[in-house]
Amino acid sequence: MAISYKTEPKETEAGAAAENTATVVRPDPVKRTGAQIVWEVLTQEGIDTVFGYPGGAILPVYDAMLDYKIRHVLVRHEQGASHMADGYARATGKVGVAIATSGPGATNLVTGIATAMLDSSPVVFITGQVPSALLGKDAFQETDIVGITMPITKHNYLVTRAQDIAKTIREAFYVARSGRPGPVLVDITKDAQQATIDYVPDYSPVTLPGYRPRLETPQREYAMAAELIKSAKRPVVLAGRGIIQSGAEHELRTYIEKTQTPAALTLHGLGCLPSQHPLNLGMMGMHGEAWVNTAIQEADLLLAFGMRFDDRVTGNLATYARDAKKIHIEIDPAEVHKNVRADVALIGDLREVLQRLLPVVGGKGHADWVDHINSLRGDSAVRDIKNLPDHGKLFAAHVIHDLHRITKGRAVVVTDVGQHQMWEAQYYHHDTSRSLITSGGLGTMGFALPAAIGARFGRPEAEIWVVAGDGGFQMTACELATCAQEGIKVNIAIINNGYLGMVRQWQEFFYKRRYAATPITSPDFVKLAEAHGLTGLRVEKRGELEGVVERARNTPGTVIIDFRVEQEDAVYPMVPAGADLQDMIRRPQAAPSPLAETGADE
Repeated sequence: MAISYKTEPKETEAGAAAENTATVVRPDPVKRTGAQIVWEVLTQEGIDTVFGYPGGAILPVYDAMLDYKIRHVLVRHEQGASHMADGYARATGKVGVAIATSGPGATNLVTGIATAMLDSSPVVFITGQVPSALLGKDAFQETDIVGITMPITKHNYLVTRAQDIAKTIREAFYVARSGRPGPVLVDITKDAQQATIDYVPDYSPVTLPGYRPRLETPQREYAMAAELIKSAKRPVVLAGRGIIQSGAEHELRTYIEKTQTPAALTLHGLGCLPSQHPLNLGMMGMHGEAWVNTAIQEADLLLAFGMRFDDRVTGNLATYARDAKKIHIEIDPAEVHKNVRADVALIGDLREVLQRLLPVVGGKGHADWVDHINSLRGDSAVRDIKNLPDHGKLFAAHVIHDLHRITKGRAVVVTDVGQHQMWEAQYYHHDTSRSLITSGGLGTMGFALPAAIGARFGRPEAEIWVVAGDGGFQMTACELATCAQEGIKVNIAIINNGYLGMVRQWQEFFYKRRYAATPITSPDFVKLAEAHGLTGLRVEKRGELEGVVERARNTPGTVIIDFRVEQEDAVYPMVPAGADLQDMIRRPQAAPSPLAETGADE
């Protein structure tokens, strides 16, 4: 029998309580196990794909899975599941889901959970746990995953009763996607999964006492910001991932065009503003463009839009933009004043804050300032390695530059971490949001391949490329078997230089070329691909590149290309750790081969 009930009295605009009666039809309770309820709620949340690996403590959930129309992707290692769910979330803006069993299954998720946490990626992790009667007794495969992950999750739960599963998972999705996004873990004991209860779906809004994901900034703060903007002569916008997370690309562009303010981008901000926009300065920070870092140091106003002043962006905090006032727009109050003191803080969703800010700022040109920044570029394009003679050699910059040209910049590129990651940021010019997926805050090697698999399921229409180093790729190369089993199309560009490249570069610059544990041998990547039933190709000269890339694009299934690039190449410019932002190691001018003894400044 359907249930009818009265809603609570509501206040009218006149302040009088008016009784509002309504008949709401609720379905009859149905018998469901806790395991079935997991899938009921995932379906209710609109989840179409999950990534996971079964085991004893999560087996009831896997048994129930067969009765629901959600695709499960079987990974080869739980870390792969965590990165796939993360890549899915980054590619789509939706919540990703990863599932694992207790003990080692859960602990194998930890690196991926931390990766999602530091990059504000919304992922819900569901793990099985030993029966509640065995908690704390060192049962087989028992680990306190809630305690382990407390510092690296936005929130986490231990569920010991079937009747709490639906409420908890709904809360987990709400927390993961609201405010500053992030990972949430739900650990469910096996007996809670097995128990049967009367279940009625709940579609009411989730509310959590004490949790305030939406904060308002007083109007006086907007007036103060407008006054700083009005008086600035050398302003720079610092555009971060918050723009993409909040969908504020239009508002960003409107602001910079209205005020004629140039914008520098963080690594995770790439794509939020078209690369060829005349006010887009390019990437800032340790491996950012030299003129961008110089402009930041010379600015009299920095407008931080959804970025957190990471150390790889600021360099030495004591000398960072000392003459600049700072306006910080940030959804997470904990990030304000944490690294850099703000003169004005506007707390809230970036898109909403910019919509409130735009009407109170006037149009004001900064032509002289923009001209000065452009003059700082000098002949950098001429000196760029992509324009220098290759002498029959293959440099990583050639690979990324030509990959951008061949794909017309329309691919979704998923990178690993290291030199290739920075070359990708420098030479693959992103014009749209969510076209670069990379691990920033944690710097997780092995991220790229599984994250690209997740992106493939989230964006089935997109051309997806992995750009990885030979070291990081081997950390999660087992997920090639997932590509083969799922029959998916991902193109993989391995920048193979026979070293752990970024660590080797630091050893070259700062440790007198004492290459301790950085030379690395690799399998034959072509044969490795073939062993998985995939296609493997190899490029050793730049002249071979275009034909091989086109062949990969037109070949069904996943393709690996082994790019044999110069071994002792380096990423330029580089701000040494802890150095002043303007003190950059620059590419030597004397020769196209970047083999400087010290990387001396220009």
